[in-house]
Amino acid sequence: MIKVLVVDDSFVMRKVITRILEKDPQIEIAGTAGDGREALEKIELLQPDVMTLDIEMPVMNGIDVLRQVMAKRPMPVIMMSALTKEGADITIEALNLGACDFVTKDLSGFTSAAACIEGELINKVKNVAKNKAKYLLKRLDAMKKPVALNPDKKIRHEILSIGASTGGPPALQHILSSLPGDFPIPVVIAQHMPKIFTQSFAQRLNALSRLEVKEAEDKEVLKAGVALVAPGDTHISLKRRGRDVVVEFVDGARFIYRPSVDLLMSTTAEAYESLSIGVILTGMGNDGLAGMKELKSKNGYVIAQNEETCVVYGMPKAVVNANITDAVLPVDKIPEEIMRVL
Repeated sequence: MIKVLVVDDSFVMRKVITRILEKDPQIEIAGTAGDGREALEKIELLQPDVMTLDIEMPVMNGIDVLRQVMAKRPMPVIMMSALTKEGADITIEALNLGACDFVTKDLSGFTSAAACIEGELINKVKNVAKNKAKYLLKRLDAMKKPVALNPDKKIRHEILSIGASTGGPPALQHILSSLPGDFPIPVVIAQHMPKIFTQSFAQRLNALSRLEVKEAEDKEVLKAGVALVAPGDTHISLKRRGRDVVVEFVDGARFIYRPSVDLLMSTTAEAYESLSIGVILTGMGNDGLAGMKELKSKNGYVIAQNEETCVVYGMPKAVVNANITDAVLPVDKIPEEIMRVL
């Protein structure tokens, strides 16, 4: 059984989340808390496996609770986030403090809230519980080793495409902040995340990286040293237009996850063929597998994050099990490998 502590200052939301999670026979509600101080007390008393954590609470807010939890008793935490710009900014901060993932909540009422988050919340709780979130941002920062570009190095690849889902934000932050400012090729990122969150995420990465990081725009030309984050409400593909390669937004209704890693990787392969580097990071499901197969079929270079450093070893596992990887590495070694094979 997965023991979950539900933390929210709203009695209604505590009931909503509790009723949702109790529908799954593998999940047990260990207890609930209405503010941050009570949450810390309940953690010590109940020893939960996973915590759902509201951000705005009296006495002690969710960010302060998260800081204390990650310092004293690291555990998988799923943030319950309002779908607002302010909520997005705070949620991105929480992910970088060590939260595994987040679920957006509709605060307009019981029925709409339950309808929006039911399947997503159950799946995320079960997936993050498999890995006790042992790989946290503090460890990433401790291991960060900025890598430099050898000016005499012959550049053999022309694009770096990266796909990620659950646990991806801190992993991506580590990778991008480890790359040099004179990184000689474009970077394109598909991170499963709603649009308002990808905007905040790109801004945070830009502040922490030597590269320029921004949300991608339709028809935007790829440039060396610029990392583009796919907007969360659309799918992006790469298309060659003469000497340039541009981002194109597409409907992509056949793709379950948005933005689709499969679409990014398959169009990377189409546009760049053997000049591609594809990286698949932590996340649940198998988005990216089909696209990585296409990239590999064009002799692109495939890197997967290893199980030990994933929050959820789903997407990388699918690629590793398909026997198409050139390197399977802990996330702190991925920047070095990227620089090595450039």
